[in-house]
Amino acid sequence: MTDTALIDAAKTSKAWPFQEAQRLVKRLRGKKPGGAPVLFETGYGPSGLPHIGTFQEVLRTTLVRRAYEALTGEKTRLVAFSDDMDGLRKVPDNVPNKDLLAGHLGKPLSRIPNPFGSEHESFAAHNNAMLREFLDRFGFDYEFVSASDRYNSGAFDDALRGVLTHFDAIMDIMLPTLGEERRKTYSPVMPISPTTGAVLQVPVEVVDAKAGTIRFTDEDGSTVEQSALGGMAKCQWKVDWAMRWVALGVDYEMYGKDLTDSGVQSGKIARVLGGNKPEGLIYELFLDAKGEKISKSKGNGLSIEQWLEYGSEESLGFYIFANPKSAKQLHAGVIPKAIDDYWQFRERLAEQPLDKQLGNPVWHLLRANARLESAAAPGAGDSLSVPYSLLLNLVSVLGLEATPDNLAEYVAAYTGAPVTDPALRQLIEAAVNYNREFVAPTLEKRAPQAGEVAALTELDAQLAAAPHDADAEALQTMVYEIGKREEFGFESLRDWFRALYETLLGSSQGPRMGSFIALYGIEPTRKLIAEALARS
Repeated sequence: MTDTALIDAAKTSKAWPFQEAQRLVKRLRGKKPGGAPVLFETGYGPSGLPHIGTFQEVLRTTLVRRAYEALTGEKTRLVAFSDDMDGLRKVPDNVPNKDLLAGHLGKPLSRIPNPFGSEHESFAAHNNAMLREFLDRFGFDYEFVSASDRYNSGAFDDALRGVLTHFDAIMDIMLPTLGEERRKTYSPVMPISPTTGAVLQVPVEVVDAKAGTIRFTDEDGSTVEQSALGGMAKCQWKVDWAMRWVALGVDYEMYGKDLTDSGVQSGKIARVLGGNKPEGLIYELFLDAKGEKISKSKGNGLSIEQWLEYGSEESLGFYIFANPKSAKQLHAGVIPKAIDDYWQFRERLAEQPLDKQLGNPVWHLLRANARLESAAAPGAGDSLSVPYSLLLNLVSVLGLEATPDNLAEYVAAYTGAPVTDPALRQLIEAAVNYNREFVAPTLEKRAPQAGEVAALTELDAQLAAAPHDADAEALQTMVYEIGKREEFGFESLRDWFRALYETLLGSSQGPRMGSFIALYGIEPTRKLIAEALARS
């Protein structure tokens, strides 16, 4: 595959990362001087630890970044920005030494002691380190930038002077969006109190915009005149966002639907500051199993640690990939299908023509972190020897005593080779975890009824006569033909398979029975049938 072929296919691709990249190309045409890299940004508030929302935003931004590179051949950068100059508004629930933090409310996160007891000098420094560790874990290519470094070093001073110069114009944008009480205290720039070190929400008077001098009333009632530069002040959130876009030269940043209004106001402020709002996508938020918005305070979501306990990184990326403008339910029930769908798409990849590959989520996911240099990369068409759904069915039959090792023994007997594939081994362990938490507590095998008894008896007899090494296809045909026989009275094959699932497995849904019998074994399956018949 040539770069020309890839570019030609990318120009017409309907995959959403390429659609975003195509819009960005139109936006930037002729506007990047001297071949400067296109800058992508993703933001993070370090008052809490990284979570699944952090992952999805960095992943989706990376997908667009890689699509842009494929489309243009141009260089890009990704900045992960931490807003660690923000004042601590409340003590998080999930941190130790809450009393320590409570004594520093209002201060910048980067100037608050570290409650975790680690070697990092501040609360923000600890959480920033966790962010970098988190992003490194998934192989993201990024540059870390913190607000505290930019403000304290003076790197934002010129941009701050711009805010002070256009102070009144920014107030004209923001005041109509605020309530009456908030208008009384609002200022685009928030000074740092020289007496308490807190970020102050007080009216500010610009004394000298060029020099960066401001005047305000401190917490003790005294009038203070001081510089806003060099870390002595920070901008309000929407002003800060706009100032950052202009100061860093951000070309692309996506954000959640809950920040739609913020994006509008920040875009207006960016224009006042002499820049433009970046190109970007507004994505929908995650919902829980009931369709309600996920809230960290409610604890109704699914953490990335939980997903990786019951699934895989690739399946999480696959689930996140599709339809970013549509809300997604994020709960344990979506994991099995996401895993099997990922591997089905991965298996197809190597056989697909280039234009179809660019619409395959796996092409984007493998390329995201340089794991796919071309569509023909070795391993691009890998497949799992046993679907995750089938592993779940097997472990549910084995019961709570099942271990990854004995599950791996069944898989080895089924495939004829020991389990050496790390991806399969990881999913075997995940299946044991998933069964323990979500499957085993719900299983309830019912007694077979009427024609089901005769059909199960016939299946048992045919299994008894079958070769011990009968393959999955032969066993599937056997099951299929029994379900079609009129004397058993099934209105459809669906009724027969449902009866098998409910009486043998304790669930209303289940696997391809031929594959299950081949994996579990003929004699163990006959034992399941005997137990079912004993309940009739």
